[in-house]
Amino acid sequence: MPVRPVRQDTRDAPDAPDARNAEGIGTSHVSRAPRAPRATRALFAARAARVVRAARPALAAPLLVMALTLAGCGIRATEVPTDFGPAPSRVPCALTGPDLGTQSSRGILVQVFLVCSSQLAPVDRTVRIEAGPAETDRVRAAQALLDELSASPSDAERQANYSTTVPKGLTVAGPRRTDPGDALRLSTAPADLSPYALAQIICTFSDSEAASDDGTVTLGGSGGDPSRRYECTEAVRTRPGTETPPSTRTDGT
Repeated sequence: MPVRPVRQDTRDAPDAPDARNAEGIGTSHVSRAPRAPRATRALFAARAARVVRAARPALAAPLLVMALTLAGCGIRATEVPTDFGPAPSRVPCALTGPDLGTQSSRGILVQVFLVCSSQLAPVDRTVRIEAGPAETDRVRAAQALLDELSASPSDAERQANYSTTVPKGLTVAGPRRTDPGDALRLSTAPADLSPYALAQIICTFSDSEAASDDGTVTLGGSGGDPSRRYECTEAVRTRPGTETPPSTRTDGT
């Protein structure tokens, strides 16, 4: 009978050169780092968890405040820079009640345009016009309006930030022989007035007896220059300092 060789058991000999691990990799030349005891690892993990939990509120608080602030204003956060221009003016440009300082007991209710927040704003005034020939009605109405425009604003108007740029002493006369019948001649040429003053006069005259039937205003100076027809537009009312009232010469040139 043949003798079967005896197989040597190497499980109890970890240092044997033929030892293999579970994956078939030799372990005789592999050195393993000693692992910390299980209690020590648990202690480190608990401390790390406490540090993370303590840091979360500190990081979340600023983000929560920002989110609530933006949500309350109806604004969604964005990283894209935006430019919406300058903030709108908060000046009301409106009187809180009747300005008795500029009212008279008897007269005609009119509107004059004053300057407020770099724009033209209408203000109610009561003027008295002396009786006279019908052909001078336009001139007398224009002079009454000029007097109101050149007068200093009342206390209530100043508190509401109203002002005027029309110079005092400005007078008006009727048309010359070569002018249209609805022309008005100022003692100061329109071209010599400031842009704000000219805009105030044009817009005030355009809605009064001083205007032509089509709402334009025909003005000239005291010299020999031809008169011009001016128009009060929305651009003139909103930007009187930079927008020149549109005009055409009455002689057609």
